[in-house]
Amino acid sequence: MRFTAMNRARRGKMALTAAVVGVGLLTAGCGYITPQQTNHQYSASDGIRADLGPLKLRNILIVSAGEDQPGRVIGAVYNSSSKDVKLTMKGAEGSQTEVAVKANSSTLLNDTTDEAILSTTGGKAGSLVDIQVSEDGTNVNSTVRVPVLDTTLPEYKEYLPSGSTPSPSTSATPSPSASEGAAGH
Repeated sequence: MRFTAMNRARRGKMALTAAVVGVGLLTAGCGYITPQQTNHQYSASDGIRADLGPLKLRNILIVSAGEDQPGRVIGAVYNSSSKDVKLTMKGAEGSQTEVAVKANSSTLLNDTTDEAILSTTGGKAGSLVDIQVSEDGTNVNSTVRVPVLDTTLPEYKEYLPSGSTPSPSTSATPSPSASEGAAGH
């Protein structure tokens, strides 16, 4: 009798252990087969990122009022090489801009001192346009697809190149003083 009771107790413990291990594997299995988002690098912004040898482009995009209007390239360019470089960006219809980036430094294209203007954007707001990126000293020569944005988002309004004609979707709303005067009559 004692031998039978011992086997029952042992079998019960083993069954309980197997159940606990099984539940643990089931709950851990979901995380095992599901890819982790933290392992995937992406641009959590409106612009793109590209690594071109010692040059790192971050949050690069073009702000423009239209396809055949000038466009301003904004974002940041990092240079990890030990020499100053001149980055050239060529867009649609021969439009081109150059950006100087000091050695082991960065250049923010959002600053007013380093405006990078393409004479023609080559794409409507919401599209991607091909920009050929080259550099004079490190043999970097690549084509990246850059998004075009208009001033629908107010944070990009200040980057619209001067001389651009805003499209109807980006036109300004009446000023509060004009609507107050109309409402008062």
